[in-house]
Amino acid sequence: MMNRRSLPILFSCTWLALLISGAGSSAYGQAGTYQTSAEFLAEAFAGAGSPSAGSYSLTAADQAAAKAILGHAYGTARLRYWKSGDRTAWILEEIGKTRPITTGFAVDDGKVHLVRVLVYRESHGGEVKNSFFTRQFKGAKLKDPPRYNLSRRINNISGATLSVNALRNLSRFALYLDGKVSP
Repeated sequence: MMNRRSLPILFSCTWLALLISGAGSSAYGQAGTYQTSAEFLAEAFAGAGSPSAGSYSLTAADQAAAKAILGHAYGTARLRYWKSGDRTAWILEEIGKTRPITTGFAVDDGKVHLVRVLVYRESHGGEVKNSFFTRQFKGAKLKDPPRYNLSRRINNISGATLSVNALRNLSRFALYLDGKVSP
């Protein structure tokens, strides 16, 4: 039988159990799948027509550009992309701190149109998946090759520096790749 004195103890025990289990923790740092590839492509090409799929084989020059942009050669030699009109979409991966972040990029007429984090695997820095961060990329383009800087500043997120850098670099790489397959 519960009395008035046992309620604070029950509340404290329940709160402690939630904290230990992680149910009370912030959702920002949690790994997870946030959008499928199909959902990203539907969003990226909404109103732009049905995209056709293609593949692009990275040349030695492309890997040298990847090294300048990412700090290392890209992990695969062949990339899949989708195109409709002047818009291309790329699903790329880059290591944040220790694990890959899978991100979708839609590029329209040489400018970032859309950025979506599809799968986030790190334990910290998951704020990069939120629209307040990803919408900063909209309209960004590449400037001053071979340094491949973005035309706009992307604000950092405290505690998510490595994830921010990964998305910043991937956006530069997606813009570079768009330039290779677009006329």
